[in-house]
Amino acid sequence: MAFQSLIIMLAFLIVLLVLGIPIAVSIGIASMAAILPTMSLDVTVVTAAQRIFSGTSTFTLVAIPFFILAGNIMNQGGIAERLVSFVRAIFGKVPGSLLVTNVGANALFGAISGSAAAAAAAVGGMVRDGEEKEGYDMDLAAATNGASAPSGLLIPPSNALITYSLVSGGTSIAALFLAGYIPGIIWAGGCMIVALLLAKKKGYKGDKGAFDWKRLWSTGLKALPAISLIIIVIGGIVAGIFTATEASAIAVVYALFLSIVVYKSIDSKKLYSILIDSAETSGMIVFLIGVSNVMSWVMAFTGIPQAIAAALLGVTENPIAILIIINIILLLAGTFMDVTPAILIFTPIFLPICVAFGMSPVHFGIMIVYNLCIGNITPPVGNTLFVAIKVGKSSLAKVMPYMLCYYGAILIGLLLVTYIPMLTMWLPTVAGLL
Repeated sequence: MAFQSLIIMLAFLIVLLVLGIPIAVSIGIASMAAILPTMSLDVTVVTAAQRIFSGTSTFTLVAIPFFILAGNIMNQGGIAERLVSFVRAIFGKVPGSLLVTNVGANALFGAISGSAAAAAAAVGGMVRDGEEKEGYDMDLAAATNGASAPSGLLIPPSNALITYSLVSGGTSIAALFLAGYIPGIIWAGGCMIVALLLAKKKGYKGDKGAFDWKRLWSTGLKALPAISLIIIVIGGIVAGIFTATEASAIAVVYALFLSIVVYKSIDSKKLYSILIDSAETSGMIVFLIGVSNVMSWVMAFTGIPQAIAAALLGVTENPIAILIIINIILLLAGTFMDVTPAILIFTPIFLPICVAFGMSPVHFGIMIVYNLCIGNITPPVGNTLFVAIKVGKSSLAKVMPYMLCYYGAILIGLLLVTYIPMLTMWLPTVAGLL
């Protein structure tokens, strides 16, 4: 029954997605089609409605709309320029300083805004003119911008990690947030190393003169209010001052204060537009989470995760090999699916398998988010990559040779995150969250 239901579900899901049906609707229809051979239509419809309601009635879920709103406010709040200036003050003397600055600013802006595409657009737009003026290869610049933008999605606050916490059955958000720091730094650090090597190969130089401590202090003060959002949110959660949901509301209040009072970059008209956009995005994600709860119920009822686990263990019982297989499947899925729906679909399938051989749900959560974030920069979907290409005025054919270098570094990072648990578990353990 399990494999029959799985085949029906996958067949419906693939056909509906190819036809252009929204992912949430496709998941709902595919899930109901998979359960109909074993359950009557009236019972299926009523149970599905109950599952959608229960899936969207979690207090923790409120954090996602608030973090989306806070991110959108910060996107419009004029912080990209301040972050770029601060990061360049740090890395201005290294070869290809603008490339390295792009990587560092993307990591910070992506963490604050919660959007890799927004980071690629805002930060990439800020450094593009300087790169053109200084004679950088704009195809390399576009690749650097696109490859580094998703690193911020691992650095909290992260909606992807909140989504995983919900679908995994309540994995600690505080632990996930702390666990994301080192993998996020590994992603950004790998991109920096590649950028440095390519910059040296092309003969790019850093800024002339001695290191300017005065400039670092000045730009740091200007960027500090924006960076403080991360410190306030994560510090409050880890210290137990407030929950993740309460932290998301505080993030909105702080972002409004920063953008309206400190930076004075948002007026009433722009704020209204931000609220509408945030509501639309939140509604889509919340409905998607609700529908995914139907899929999780269907999988549990039909025994799909257990059947897949048995099939994988029938091939090999080696955890190293199983993790390689899972990563390959996730990498392939990430090329045509967004991060959120992929987390909702694959977590109920693969999490029980990994937990069965002793892998922590926190470790698995970081692994799956890191893996699926690669899909943001992988054709044919790769929305972040295409944003970077557009910002850099380049083309996919010209950017891909450089992207292959970045893919290599990012995949090495994925292997490190997958097979060295302490890279993700150390900070939560030190903080007493595990």
